[in-house]
Amino acid sequence: MQEKVARPGIVREKDMMYYVKDGAVWKVRRKQPGVPKGKPEKVEECGFEMDNNYIYFLDKAGDVARAKRAVGGQKRKKAPKKAKKAKKAKKPAKKAKKAKKAAKKRRR
Repeated sequence: MQEKVARPGIVREKDMMYYVKDGAVWKVRRKQPGVPKGKPEKVEECGFEMDNNYIYFLDKAGDVARAKRAVGGQKRKKAPKKAKKAKKAKKPAKKAKKAKKAAKKRRR
C-alpha cells in the first residue's frame, strides 16, 4: 500500500521520466535510440526526509508517494528434484570377450 508524502501536483510531460531524490522531484528525458542522453532537471523541492525502508515515486496524480520496500525479494517456488538415472551395467572389456571365445574353441 502506498501513502502520500507530499502534494506538489506535478503535471507529467511526454517522454520524460520522473524520480524522487533527496526530498526533491527530478525529471530526465527517456533514453531513446538516436537521441542524445538528457541532463536531469530538478522539477520541485518538496522538503521531506527520505527513509531507506520505503521507495519513493511520483504517482498518477503528480504527488510524491511511498511504499514499503520489499527486503529480500519474493519467495520463489522450490523446483522439483530431478530423478536420478539408473546406471547401466558395464560392457565386458574386449579382452574378456576374446578370452571367452578362446575357451569355447578349446572345449570343442
